[in-house]
Amino acid sequence: MNILLVEDNHTIARQLAEFLNLHTWQVEHAHCGKQAIQWAQDNLYDVVLLDLNLPDMDGLQVCETIKQLAPNNPPILMLTARDSFADKVRGFNQGADDYLTKPFDLREVVLRCEALARRHTLHRQAKMSLGELTLDNNQQQVTRQQREIKLTQIGFKILHELMLVHPAALSKRMLSHKIWQDNPPQTEALKSHIYALRNALDKPFEHKMLLTVANVGYRLDIG
Repeated sequence: MNILLVEDNHTIARQLAEFLNLHTWQVEHAHCGKQAIQWAQDNLYDVVLLDLNLPDMDGLQVCETIKQLAPNNPPILMLTARDSFADKVRGFNQGADDYLTKPFDLREVVLRCEALARRHTLHRQAKMSLGELTLDNNQQQVTRQQREIKLTQIGFKILHELMLVHPAALSKRMLSHKIWQDNPPQTEALKSHIYALRNALDKPFEHKMLLTVANVGYRLDIG
């Protein structure tokens, strides 16, 4: 795997790089946020390991920018000493895919990287499945329990983005950006589309898949 490590502490960076190299992974080490953003735009990484305390900019801003600009939208694992629940909420709101607090076991970093890369590879496939839910990008078709679910174009995009980050939640801000980029509607359009998607996806079935996560956004629950 090709890993982008964003860490200004040289001791931690060296330990991580040496350990990951033992798994024949290629590790590129960025010392600051601006360098990480540029490299993420110019290269394809399987996973980004991101420290939040960087010398030039906050890691949360780096995370959000990489998610917006990197061509392959790589999964981001935040490595930080910020261990409060509020810090984790902010991290996930900015697009983080996973969160690991310092000090951490290097072996756990490897396991989480493998899981993130595997999930990311599967999610790039044309046909995606989560439990009883299937989404076909080529056919623009969604089925649940082999029953076709009729969705609007926006509803399809929202479901696709939620499936990509499953089992994590996607913040309202990030979801709005992924759907409308830098020109989101001035009204509560996202809320209306979520309501319509929930009716189509969940109303005919006993188990509710589309959940609202308080103060965060939305996620899918496959039961």
